[in-house]
Amino acid sequence: MSHEQTHLMLPADSAWLALESPKNPMTITVMFRADGLTAPRLREFLQVYWMAWERFRYMPVKRTAAWYWEPDPVFDLQHHLDVVLDRFTESDLQEWVSERLNQPLPAYRPIWKFWLVPNAEGGAALLLRIHHCYADGVSLTGIFDHLCSASPQQYPAIYGARHTEGFSPWVSAAKSRLEQLVGGGRAPEADMENQSPELGSNEAGYGDLLEKLAHNGLKLINELSDFLAEPEDTPSDLKRPLLGQRHCRWSVPVPLDQFRSIAKATNVTINDVLLSCVAAAVRPRLGLVGPALEDAILHVAVPVDIRNRLPDDLQPEQGALGNYFGTVFVPLPIDGESALERLYRIKQETRRLKKSWQPGIAWGLSSCAPLIPDVLRQPLSDMFYRKASAVVSNVPGTPEARYIAGCRIKEQMFWVPQAGDIGLGVSIVSYAGQVQFGVVADEAVLSDPQGFLDDCVQELSEFPGGSPIVV
Repeated sequence: MSHEQTHLMLPADSAWLALESPKNPMTITVMFRADGLTAPRLREFLQVYWMAWERFRYMPVKRTAAWYWEPDPVFDLQHHLDVVLDRFTESDLQEWVSERLNQPLPAYRPIWKFWLVPNAEGGAALLLRIHHCYADGVSLTGIFDHLCSASPQQYPAIYGARHTEGFSPWVSAAKSRLEQLVGGGRAPEADMENQSPELGSNEAGYGDLLEKLAHNGLKLINELSDFLAEPEDTPSDLKRPLLGQRHCRWSVPVPLDQFRSIAKATNVTINDVLLSCVAAAVRPRLGLVGPALEDAILHVAVPVDIRNRLPDDLQPEQGALGNYFGTVFVPLPIDGESALERLYRIKQETRRLKKSWQPGIAWGLSSCAPLIPDVLRQPLSDMFYRKASAVVSNVPGTPEARYIAGCRIKEQMFWVPQAGDIGLGVSIVSYAGQVQFGVVADEAVLSDPQGFLDDCVQELSEFPGGSPIVV
């Protein structure tokens, strides 16, 4: 393998390989329901458009202490697409998707695969499973935004990206900031442009820079201390050793206007309403009552995109794949007795975390995982993920319906992995004016994922401006 064909993997990507475990694979699952999608249409679509991203021809390979991207020397798209002709009912389809989530992907090929079920009841189902080291949810939704057009006659105009993985931008950015700190480079232009040499502008500029660095350093220490001091979740039925057998379900679509109406009537955000629905569904499944419930602590890990928080020289290029999100640990008011109490307490917590550096800290800590010896990695992972009992992801889709290979997408769903010993993942997906809840859960922590989803949806009727939803 030539040097030009091999790329050292960035820590933020290889972190997901370091966190891999047989009982909790770090794989993202995407599902579309698309009327009329056939195998020939899909094969052509994947060959022309999906494969325009060069990374999908590469597979992660471990060499000594580091992970590298290497091209698959015998790559064949047929290895990455299965067509299942069964005429699944909706319940059959949910069981079949659950089985795919429990099926490992081979590590000797690029770690992604599509399944097409063209004869499923209610329209063809397209399933994608892809390892998290390739991309995060924002990158994947960006790909599908490019490839799925607004009309069946349109073709994607801009798509694809070369695989140019490398540490150069990161090393250059770190070098630039170090030079500023020790005086080997210029102070920021904004600090210098209005000062004259006679007034000692260099000293003033560096004084301001050092003061800012000191202030940011103190804030970082405080934020890191708060993060580490955050109490762990109370033992409950959601904190059990995992069995490695997972089930997934998805809810009926709910009009987005329903959430907008509730948010407007209560002066909160739509995200606050969504988290409150999750809190209502979690509460009866903890196995806690009375004083134990009143004193209980439960956090959900919420992925947060940090792209707009990165310096300009570290911003990923348009269409580039990769992992650029951190995590905030949101405490849920599971002891709240009413829907409104839970909602307003969630609003208070989300406002507090909105200005937090916690996403960047979590991103940095997780990126260190590949650099830590195996004997120390597990204790760090345990410390990190003991602070949450579930993962809640919010995936925004396009406001209008889109078309894949000329076929209208009726529904779309994402499920993200749950690292460590977290066994419950809740996905919230908005698309074409509707919202759907999805859940993937280890059998040990949640035996009835459909009932959990029903409770999420029914909670809407408890709010001002809400109305009952038929589940």
